[in-house]
Amino acid sequence: MSGAEAGDRWLWPDELDALVAAPAHHFLLLENERVRVIETKIAAGETTAIHTHRWPNVQYILKSTEFLRRDGEGSLLFDTRTADGLRPEPWTARWSKPLPPHSIENVGETELHVIMIELKDHPAGGRAS
Repeated sequence: MSGAEAGDRWLWPDELDALVAAPAHHFLLLENERVRVIETKIAAGETTAIHTHRWPNVQYILKSTEFLRRDGEGSLLFDTRTADGLRPEPWTARWSKPLPPHSIENVGETELHVIMIELKDHPAGGRAS
């Protein structure tokens, strides 16, 4: 069981929140007691700092490219180049559970650009139905 799934407790420090730990790539667009909307932009060749996403969220893909997701220790979790149809495509929406510590490396030739709508009504680490 990962830290994000250990009951409804969030096990990682606030300092790893995407807006705090990786502010060069994450931008707050709106926040209230129910949602937080973040814009993520990762240019070709850039890598984010290790960060988390505390709440389940909807991700709307504006621009996609090839990227690698690594865990907090640097182990490869996901490679779009070998994901067989799992690469996020532009103009699509995807569901994501909370994400424990990770980084994203843009290994493609264009920017990765995503709008993320985090659902704060659901406990951190909890599952939305």
